[in-house]
Amino acid sequence: MNQTFTVTGMTCGHCEKAVARAIKQLDPQAEVKADRTQNLVQVESSQPRAALAQAISDEGYGVAAD
Repeated sequence: MNQTFTVTGMTCGHCEKAVARAIKQLDPQAEVKADRTQNLVQVESSQPRAALAQAISDEGYGVAAD
């Protein structure tokens, strides 16, 4: 399932990689595309939206409620 998250606090490439790594720890099969310029993270994963949002949040980034 493709899901899009609005993520705040991503300011550099390291941030994008940190978000992707957090999601892949939850779901190693996930496909993640982070775009810090638009504050968007697209995730292709079978994991529940809430679990993915929590993984991003646990990494220290804000996730807007959609």
